Amino acid sequence: MARGELMKKLLASYGRDDEFRAVAELIIDEEEQKKNRVLARTLRRTLDNAVSSGSSSSTNASNAVEGSRSDAPRSLAPLLPFPDPASEYVERKVPTHALPDIALTEDNQEVIRLLVLEFRKGEEIRSRGLPLRSKLLFCGPPGCGKTLCAEVFAQEVGLPLLLVKLDRLISSYLGETATNIRKLFELARKQPCILFLDEFDAIAHTRQDNSEHSELRRVVNSLLLFIDRMEPRGFLIAATNLDASLDAAVWRRFDEVIWFDKPDRKAIADFVAMKFKNVERAFRIEPHLKALQGYSYADIQRVCIQAMRTAIVDRREVVSNSDFATAIGNEVRRHHGKKTRR
Repeated sequence: MARGELMKKLLASYGRDDEFRAVAELIIDEEEQKKNRVLARTLRRTLDNAVSSGSSSSTNASNAVEGSRSDAPRSLAPLLPFPDPASEYVERKVPTHALPDIALTEDNQEVIRLLVLEFRKGEEIRSRGLPLRSKLLFCGPPGCGKTLCAEVFAQEVGLPLLLVKLDRLISSYLGETATNIRKLFELARKQPCILFLDEFDAIAHTRQDNSEHSELRRVVNSLLLFIDRMEPRGFLIAATNLDASLDAAVWRRFDEVIWFDKPDRKAIADFVAMKFKNVERAFRIEPHLKALQGYSYADIQRVCIQAMRTAIVDRREVVSNSDFATAIGNEVRRHHGKKTRR
């Protein structure tokens, strides 16, 4: 969003604590994107101090008489703690990865690129009566980049990334889970952010499963209703490893579905090369590609890190072919043990 538009929104939100904080967060995130880290830290410190000082001043103000309050000059209202409506269900994550740190297929790169461009041209698109794509569903096996992609996407659009804590969201008390979900979507409505729900199938499980409790079916009904009515000021991203278990009605609620698969030979080669871009290696990747096929990005990253650790332990600056081959063997052992115990 253009700086002029952000400043207008900041002034327009004066006195409305939640909106003021949301716009201030956008300005700070924009400075971080521009690598103005010192300014961003100073602004964030000022914003946080305003919250604490606002809390103490509001306590003192409650003791003031009504007449003196009306005569006093109006001061800036204390800011609400971030994030307000559902703080116990979310965790803010500061993105530390950018596009060069993730391996994406060409199709997925293009989808992400267009989503970022649409977000940056959001006001122009909305002014022509068109909606933005803001509800995304990430599908694919574990360890293939869904969570990392959400983090990278947050970095690209300059919005805070809020990770939903499903263990706290899903209550053991009947009726409370739907209430918690409502609070969560209220947060996304008020706070420009990327709301990321991992293991989405836990709350969007198919209602055709007769083993499910009727209360859980009502949770899915509520979830579908909230997604339908949701008009986020950022993005809702849901991720699942079990797309087959999602309720059939879930799919049409999302503006875009992005599929993440295990890497093919070329993707493996590119990924290993990326992991060793700042580490000297004395081996060719190609002879190891067959052994690494069928593994996820997370598995292959573990192989690379283990090979680097071995070199460090042996006080060597260069990762050898033996280091890498041994790390692959360790990963094979790990997976073989997992299969035999199932």
